[in-house]
Amino acid sequence: MKRAVQWVVLAVLSATALVLVFNLAVIAATNSNVYTSTSAVPPEPVALVLGASVASSGALSPVMKERADAALALYAAGKVKKILVSGDNATLTYNEVYPVGEYLLGAGVPQQDIFLDYAGFDTYSSMYRAKAVFGVSQVIIVSQRFHLPRALFIARVLGLSAVGFDAGRSNERYFLNSLREIPASLKAFLDLSLSRVPKYLGETYPIEGDGSATWVGGPQMVYFTH
Repeated sequence: MKRAVQWVVLAVLSATALVLVFNLAVIAATNSNVYTSTSAVPPEPVALVLGASVASSGALSPVMKERADAALALYAAGKVKKILVSGDNATLTYNEVYPVGEYLLGAGVPQQDIFLDYAGFDTYSSMYRAKAVFGVSQVIIVSQRFHLPRALFIARVLGLSAVGFDAGRSNERYFLNSLREIPASLKAFLDLSLSRVPKYLGETYPIEGDGSATWVGGPQMVYFTH
């Protein structure tokens, strides 16, 4: 019994070490392609804003607002021509996407330049759908630094030419979000290894076109349900 326990402990420690090494390797491989200033980041056709929590009232969380503001900065600087907002809208009571679209619209971005992806249930799905549904091949991924290595790694393995733009460091659960990246990176590795296809793909909306076609139904619109 004692030997069995020792083997279990050894297996857990080994698995933990492998996950940590994988995370460090991903960070090292992508670090040079994370930018913090609009002047330094290379221009690309589209900024992909990854989802984060939004209140039931539609108010953006500090993390989500940072991402939206970063996308606005890229758009205003002429670094991107389109903004793709991807997030979770799987229930009637939760929508990460439409409130961000309205926020960008209120800041002066024309509706035709804002694409809404309601089925970005996780980072892998957002990247996969960016390519398969919106025809994205080159992109600036907008998120916080803790999230960007995983997002960039997924994007590149899926065949996207991607750089990251650091949206800033909100105090909201930053440390916990950083810890969350450890198991999330393992999930990403499994998704990529298994070539997982997201449950929902559907109609295509070429990113070179008019984003207005993705604005359907208002803030409570449910495109997809689990």
